[in-house]
Amino acid sequence: MYSGPSIYCFVVIITVFQPLRFLLPWKEGATDRKRMASEEESAVKEPLDLIRLSLDERIYVKLRSDRELRGKLHAYDQHLNMILGDVEEIVTTVEIDDETYEEIVRATRRMVPFLFVRGDGVILVSPPLRTA
Repeated sequence: MYSGPSIYCFVVIITVFQPLRFLLPWKEGATDRKRMASEEESAVKEPLDLIRLSLDERIYVKLRSDRELRGKLHAYDQHLNMILGDVEEIVTTVEIDDETYEEIVRATRRMVPFLFVRGDGVILVSPPLRTA
């Protein structure tokens, strides 16, 4: 009963041809995985994904007490704390004239190079308009 060479040949076939068989589909699948990963990165599955897509882009933020911000989003977290750069802040105030009892609406603007926004004051975050 001489079974040595057949076992040896079987081992050689598995070790030589099996890696080659899996090599080509793996390369094709790798490009598919990269494409699927890039699609997943640009997909919006939950609300914070919309903000993630706006990183390093200009956004509009509406805050409590009639404040509005427009600036470049550098960082954010799950509480909507944000770090904005090149920010234009607009504070709208309404005053009542003592004599005529008319409302006087004033908008005060200022430019801030960097601004930390606490998330509990955020009412609305709008990403930039995307053109197709």
